[in-house]
Amino acid sequence: MAVDPSAIGTELAPVELTVDAGRLRFFAKAIGETDPVYSDVDAAKAAGHPELPVPPTFLFGIELEQPDPFAWLADAGVDLRRILHGEQSFTYHAVAHAGDTLIAKPRIADVYSKKRGALEFIVKQTAVSQADGTAVADLASVIIVQNPEVAQ
Repeated sequence: MAVDPSAIGTELAPVELTVDAGRLRFFAKAIGETDPVYSDVDAAKAAGHPELPVPPTFLFGIELEQPDPFAWLADAGVDLRRILHGEQSFTYHAVAHAGDTLIAKPRIADVYSKKRGALEFIVKQTAVSQADGTAVADLASVIIVQNPEVAQ
């Protein structure tokens, strides 16, 4: 089933997350981050941070905090067995820290196809801000959908 291009501009439900220091330590360990600024509050403060800073790619996971983080794809008629995360980019505006409440506001920015419709691409852009509206980062991700209805 083809992804409907009328989805372009659709705003998805915002997601709010209060950043926990324990999660930041766990995330830093999981990605192999050895800089103590991401796991030791004293090291973070010595580096000029008020608390543990959020590691750069941590922001990707905010939208995964929902009970069904891929419902928006299913609602668009996408067979989740046929998707691939194709690309991710981040543009940073400010550093977030443990204790901050962050709000992610995603929207579908583009839908297009290649290979005569055999591959469809959904571009999702997400603005992440502090609860007071201060911009933290803009994320862009590309989901690739294989369309089995099109012969390759």
